[in-house]
Amino acid sequence: MHNKVSDNNSNQQPDNSWIAELGRTVVLSIILALGIRTFVAEARWIPSGSMEPTLHGSENQWEADKIIVDKLKYKFSDPLRGDIVVFSPTEELKKEQYQDAFIKRVIGLPGEKVELRDGKVYINNKLIPETNYLSKDIRTEKEVCTSGPQPPFLAKPVTIPPNSYLVLGDNRTQSYDGRCWGVVPRENIIGRAILRFWPLNHIGGIDNKTPLYPN
Repeated sequence: MHNKVSDNNSNQQPDNSWIAELGRTVVLSIILALGIRTFVAEARWIPSGSMEPTLHGSENQWEADKIIVDKLKYKFSDPLRGDIVVFSPTEELKKEQYQDAFIKRVIGLPGEKVELRDGKVYINNKLIPETNYLSKDIRTEKEVCTSGPQPPFLAKPVTIPPNSYLVLGDNRTQSYDGRCWGVVPRENIIGRAILRFWPLNHIGGIDNKTPLYPN
């Protein structure tokens, strides 16, 4: 048994391999975490009420909904009507000094004619049903556009340009959105909001009603 005991005069160097391994593990974890956030998904919180009641927003992030944004989906497919997307400010929004990302719902797709009529949204002259995320008495009006470009983008019928999307907030009376300032280029879209993970009593997928646009 005594030959397994080392004394202070031993020439054997201490084994520090576990320190090196720990360091490699920490570095690898950081790289993977950054890679996931950059390419696959990221967490965000909702700072405003423009998507109420679907998503609750607050300037206090601990009172706001926190979500996971899928950044991979649109690498392989196009945004669909009804998708809730996070996007970086457009050139028009940058002119108004906006710097932070926005979150809105995709309503108009490339090539479609969009018109506001009697407080409702028409796509290619057909009323789109929005009862799954808007209460029936909510109206979509251009009069909410008291700032930004004048006249507002949807002051008259508009055809959405290629590779661009019209987005609106679910809180139509409070949302500063595409009807005011225009469309979102495809390259500005960061990803799709897919999961709410805060508050804990509301954990789950976003927009679980199927189909989102009933006939």
